[in-house]
Amino acid sequence: MGAGLATKQKIIEVAESLFAQKGFKDTSLRAITSQANVNLASVNYHFGDKKSLIRAVLNRYLEEFMPQLEHELLRIEQSNDVSMYDVFYTLKSPLINLDKEFDKGASRFLLLVGRGYSDVQGHLRWFITTRYGHVLDKFSDAVCKANPHLDQQTLFWRLHFTLGACVFTMASSEALLDIANSEFDVDTDIEAMVEQIVPFLASGMSASDTNLNTVTS
Repeated sequence: MGAGLATKQKIIEVAESLFAQKGFKDTSLRAITSQANVNLASVNYHFGDKKSLIRAVLNRYLEEFMPQLEHELLRIEQSNDVSMYDVFYTLKSPLINLDKEFDKGASRFLLLVGRGYSDVQGHLRWFITTRYGHVLDKFSDAVCKANPHLDQQTLFWRLHFTLGACVFTMASSEALLDIANSEFDVDTDIEAMVEQIVPFLASGMSASDTNLNTVTS
């Protein structure tokens, strides 16, 4: 690896660690350059600005995660009987496989995505939807296919409630795992957490709207 690539890699690794620890808003370029032992010109040369650096950090994971998710979605696309459990479960394998590419890759990815939403990083959401919009569209299509009885307004609210639960879980993933391990004296990991949240989210998305109709009538 050349000196330029080595510097770029070092900046990304230091930035990723600090972003995970402190969040995107509370991590300054000065803190990154100081810990990476590089000057600001190096960051500007390789990334341009802080927003581009944030996107570069997360995209290392997205480049692995999104193609695998697309593959899983194509697999269930062929089925005539798709449940929300099936749809959410497509996320499991791509997520767990990140551990094969990165040290604690699954938990780090969840934490960074959660930080992106909780820190109100609109540019990051724009980047994901722009670069990986075709995969997100497939996921949305699968959600609609699994919930043909839901009108668009109900679907809108349930998707946002689901996103809220996911963002909280992702942004707090390390703390939640530590609490679970301590509270129940078990070795809980990301895979176990996915097994817990998938049926919860699937049940919420597919819940009967009988009570809703009763309240609003």
